[in-house]
Amino acid sequence: MPHLTLEYSANLAGAESIGQLCEALAHVLDAQRDETGARVYPRGGIRTRALRCEHYFIADGNPGNAFMHGCLKIGAGRSPSVRKATGEALFEAMKQHFAQAFAAHGLALSLEIVEFSEEGAWKHNNLHARHKT
Repeated sequence: MPHLTLEYSANLAGAESIGQLCEALAHVLDAQRDETGARVYPRGGIRTRALRCEHYFIADGNPGNAFMHGCLKIGAGRSPSVRKATGEALFEAMKQHFAQAFAAHGLALSLEIVEFSEEGAWKHNNLHARHKT
């Protein structure tokens, strides 16, 4: 973990722009450090992905309205200050990425962080060993 899923309206941006955003947000997650300077998220656990929504209705239905919602899933146990810093860094990157779109038309950006317990989660992954830092 962490796994960041982005859902966005099909009218928001092209595949290249969304791919660039996924990469930028992965780097934001990789850069997070706790109060002691330790890495917050293991590099081998970082995932960003984007799901384009073809069917949507936003606000008054104006076809120029667009949205992006991010849901970051992390394992439980990180401090409130770490969660806040992560959220603020991710959201700032999202806002910067879409600054021109925000100025041009209706745009709703949102982000949530969801913690979950390891109970009820199954994983089989060799990426942690390959990206040990």
